[in-house]
Amino acid sequence: MSGWTDAHCHLQDTIRSSTDEQRTDLHETLERAYAAGVDRVVIVGTDVVSSAEALAITDLTSTVEVYATVGLHPHDAEDDLGRVATLARTGHERLVGIGECGLDYYYEHSPRNQQRQAFSAQIHLAHELDLALVVHARDAFDDLFDIFKSEGVPSRTVIHCFTGTPDDAEACLALGCDISISGVVTFKNAESLREATKLVPLNRLHVETDSPFLAPVPFRGRTNEPAHVSVVGEFVAQLRDEDVELVKSATAANSARLFHLPGWAH
Repeated sequence: MSGWTDAHCHLQDTIRSSTDEQRTDLHETLERAYAAGVDRVVIVGTDVVSSAEALAITDLTSTVEVYATVGLHPHDAEDDLGRVATLARTGHERLVGIGECGLDYYYEHSPRNQQRQAFSAQIHLAHELDLALVVHARDAFDDLFDIFKSEGVPSRTVIHCFTGTPDDAEACLALGCDISISGVVTFKNAESLREATKLVPLNRLHVETDSPFLAPVPFRGRTNEPAHVSVVGEFVAQLRDEDVELVKSATAANSARLFHLPGWAH
């Protein structure tokens, strides 16, 4: 593969939240991504419904390769984890990860204890099925690290949409986690994140959109989409003073390794 990989998006959310008149056509969305140099996307589940939808979208015929994960976001930690586990155990050929799961103490839409329980269970599921673990962490790194230390970090784990400090990044890397950077890195108030992004080894770095959320500058305020991962990647390359093509190929290779996508180096 020679293009960008969007390591984390929610195309199913874009469709579900649109009116009939504004409904996003998946083919057109993916064609725009392909035109922007994107050839792989990973659609991420956040609850039972969105996880099933993510898997269903992978059946779409497209110029862009589409893969999926299933999981419970910390906001949805009280959803039916058993049904997510059932989806994970189907052996779907395009299922590549568990998550997004983790801890969010900023919004706390689910009780902290329930978040911790759901996160621990999904770590075990990733271990059991040898799938990548996609982690959401916001204002909760101390508890995140404690759970990792007690449950064990799956060998293929990524902190998605990383927004922590350089110290948080160092701690994640020390535990063996990869780090994925979203359009937040382009925001005016993201100086700490930019410093953290600079210190991530190139072979542990991923780029993502988290679309339809968090559109990068200059698209901030609009609906985000996978085509914009090229904007994120180019910004990251400039920030790190690295060649854009190098960052593109390295992040794509890293995501292929993380998710065991076709062509990854054993």
